[in-house]
This record gives sequence, structure tokens and C-alpha cells, in this order.
Amino acid sequence: MKGVWEMELLSDDLLVDTYFAAIQLHLDQEFIRLISEEIMRRQINPESYRLGA
Repeated sequence: MKGVWEMELLSDDLLVDTYFAAIQLHLDQEFIRLISEEIMRRQINPESYRLGA
């Protein structure tokens, strides 16, 4: 679909950074849920990114 934001274009690092920023900034829960689903789809452990692993 044209005009739809595709999370596949984001690097894993940027996706995780966006997730933590969205939580910290209290952004829309639906937005946070979508990011979280993409993190799970990619089988990323966000905490490992946060710890710099």
C-alpha cells in the first residue's frame, strides 16, 4: 500500500531505539504495540540493545 510506513525499512537498532523513546515519551499505546510486534517478529531482545550487547 502506498504511503504506509514499512517497519522493515528500519534497522534493528533504530527500531529498538524508537521503541524505548516511544515508551519514555508516553506516545500512543497503539504505536508502541506496533513497534513491539515488529520487535517480536524479528526475534529481537530489546534489553540486549539497551545494555549495549
